[in-house]
Amino acid sequence: MKTVCLFSDGSCLNNPGAGGWAYILEYGSAVKKSSGAQADTTNNQMELRAVIEGLKALKEPCNVNLYTDSSYVANSINNWLKGWVKKNFKNVKNVPLWQEYILVSKPHVVKAVWVKAHNGHPQNEECDTMARDEAIKIQNKS
Repeated sequence: MKTVCLFSDGSCLNNPGAGGWAYILEYGSAVKKSSGAQADTTNNQMELRAVIEGLKALKEPCNVNLYTDSSYVANSINNWLKGWVKKNFKNVKNVPLWQEYILVSKPHVVKAVWVKAHNGHPQNEECDTMARDEAIKIQNKS
C-alpha cells in the first residue's frame, strides 16, 4: 500500500456559523488540494469534513498519515472511535459525520497526528487559509 500524507483543517466564523474545510494530499511529488464550505456548521464539523473529503479523494487503499490541528479529530480517530461504535455513538456529537468517516476510511489505514495550529507548519497554514477563505466566501453570500 502507498503511504500518503493528508493535511486537513476546518474553519468556522462565529462557531456555529459559516464554515470552510480544506485538505492537501501528498504522495511523493504529487499534490492534490481541495476546499469547500457550508453555511451553518461548527468548527468540529468542518475539521471532520476536511478529513472525509481528503479520504474520498484517494483512488486506492493507502496508509494515511493524517495531520490535523484538531485534537478532537486526532483523539477521536486514534483513541475514542472504537468505543463510540461499541456504544452505538451514545452521547456523541456529529454522529452522521463520524459514520461517514468510518465508511470512507474503511479501505485505508489512518493514523492521525496532531500538529499545533498557527505554528508555522506549511501545509497546516495553507489549509487554514484555504478553509477560512471558503468560510468568508459563503458568509458573504448570505
